[in-house]
Amino acid sequence: MFTHQKPLQFTARPDAPDPAFARRFQEVLGGKWGEMTVAMQYLYQGWNCRLPGKYKDMLMSIGTEELSHVEMITTMIDQLLDKAPPMAPDDTTGSTQASEFGQQNPQQTIVNGGGAYPHDSNGVPWSGAFVTASGNLMADFHLNVTAEMQGRLQVARLFHMTDDQGVKDLIRFLVTRDHMHQMQWLSAIEELKADGLDGVPTPEAFPLEEEFDEFSHTFIQASDGEAATEGSWASGPAPDGRGDFRSALIEAHGQIPELAPGDPRLYGTQELQETKGLIDKAKDALS
Repeated sequence: MFTHQKPLQFTARPDAPDPAFARRFQEVLGGKWGEMTVAMQYLYQGWNCRLPGKYKDMLMSIGTEELSHVEMITTMIDQLLDKAPPMAPDDTTGSTQASEFGQQNPQQTIVNGGGAYPHDSNGVPWSGAFVTASGNLMADFHLNVTAEMQGRLQVARLFHMTDDQGVKDLIRFLVTRDHMHQMQWLSAIEELKADGLDGVPTPEAFPLEEEFDEFSHTFIQASDGEAATEGSWASGPAPDGRGDFRSALIEAHGQIPELAPGDPRLYGTQELQETKGLIDKAKDALS
């Protein structure tokens, strides 16, 4: 069950309308790494979580908080789209109209009547394809760290695209919460390990004897960038505690692929043959 309280989690009030920034702000509302994505991602991870207790409860809590961020950004965009004040007392030159609509996403007025919508800054609709809820908490929590990092990166860039103090204050709040959420997911990852629920490699429950040991700790040099082997991923102890990394040049371990002739009824390009006879044979084989 969900409830809603009218007061916002943080103030969302610009100093003045700014249609151009309203368009930019859409990215952190309905873009791939925006608030719509993290809200739905955390809620679906929580709804689908089959492990009762602290992890499920935490997912539901943060997912619901992210819904409040959706509302704050929507509210801010709505006010940024308010009618701009006249640029002169006797504005007969059309300058006000130009300031209102010149850099604006036209759908915000034509389709939404001066409001925000679940689209990115180019007007591309938000997609449920952005949401991942795999059922494996270790895998999902790592992705959630990435989502918060990407979201904070984009909001931090937006901070330098406006001089509006009201907008900057909301961005400061969003940046601060993204900071907390990054630490939250990193802590949750370590707690999963401490609770013995999963580890590296993920999923830990998959039997290691099904892997090929000769490939499990080898960094493959598939580029002529020699510096790649200078990293800790190419030598030294591996994070899974099961040995050390090594590096090797890429080499072929398989065969040269040879495909059987295609179905002649599909008319793919192949060696010229008596097509009619082959089609008859194929039909006979299927009958």
